[in-house]
Amino acid sequence: MSGNSFGKKFKITCFGESHGRCIGVVIDGCPPGLPLSLKEVQRELDKRRPGQDKISTPRKEEDEVKFLSGVFKEHTTGAPLCMLIWNKKVDSEVYEEYRIKPRPGHADYPALVKYKKFNDYRGGGRFSGRITAACVMAGAIAKKLLRTLNLEILAHTVEIGGVKSEKNPTLEEIRKITYTNAVRCADEKIAVLMKQEIMKAKNEGDSVGGIIECVVLNVPVGIGEPVFDNLDADIAKMLFSIPAVKGVEFGAGFNSSRIRGSENNDPYIIKDGKVATASNNAGGVLGGLSNGMPIIFRIAFKPTPSISKKQHTIDIEKMTETTIEVKGKHDPCVVPRAVPIVEAAAAIVLVDHALRFSLINTGEKIE
Repeated sequence: MSGNSFGKKFKITCFGESHGRCIGVVIDGCPPGLPLSLKEVQRELDKRRPGQDKISTPRKEEDEVKFLSGVFKEHTTGAPLCMLIWNKKVDSEVYEEYRIKPRPGHADYPALVKYKKFNDYRGGGRFSGRITAACVMAGAIAKKLLRTLNLEILAHTVEIGGVKSEKNPTLEEIRKITYTNAVRCADEKIAVLMKQEIMKAKNEGDSVGGIIECVVLNVPVGIGEPVFDNLDADIAKMLFSIPAVKGVEFGAGFNSSRIRGSENNDPYIIKDGKVATASNNAGGVLGGLSNGMPIIFRIAFKPTPSISKKQHTIDIEKMTETTIEVKGKHDPCVVPRAVPIVEAAAAIVLVDHALRFSLINTGEKIE
């Protein structure tokens, strides 16, 4: 299986399967001298850990991170940094049926064909959302490196099952409120309605999707490598590696196709003695390069395909049509647990491009 690595200067390679022994990541290119403790990585992992609320999967995993290499005396050494978590709460019995009856909305059938029936189908194998734990582990390192540039990444839920807030939360509200509720929404009143929508779908044996917005602050001008390593293109590619992502838009996004150039262009201004723009329809990226404004993008997640309602499928061995009722432990909505994953994905791309642009000092201890 190829396609398990991402990045040029900050290169990550993830490994493991949903019901295999572990999920892990190797980072090649992390500079030496970065102070790093297990607690810092664990803090990020805990944000996506399953089994924390009724709207999450009942699968309870500790997701306790371990360093295998690349860290000595709580500092990075410059060697490949390997981290993993062990899979402990695994029940693979129900997946024997899905081996011959592919679940609608999942990668069961194309994976079976591509890998000639040798793929690990338990829990979705390499196509499970559990693989994103590797992204979060790497993202914890990337976030810390980016803090040396005073760069901040803030993701929050803006819509679930059609329930959305009509107000734009302030940055301070996003910082203070997002992780205080189960749905990771910066609007406390709407968060209650979002949770109700998830529980309604769950009680009906169904699921819902939603939208996450991410804001990246204090991005230096000029990050990106056109034309094929555009900053927004790389961010989008990384985001699409998250299972269930079906759409990404920057700034005004699809709405920019409905307005005129005079409305969509962001006029340049001088603000506090610095170059800025009066609006940010570009979402902080022009020509594949950061323009110094906040990078703003939104990610659409489809409803969780694992639902308990009876669905139409096929028996791949008998080549007959049949039905299936998906069992197992699943999230009725993946959006809340995806918020820290989105932050991690953005951080991985940004730190890779920052290193490519020589913005992070790699020659001495990083504080």
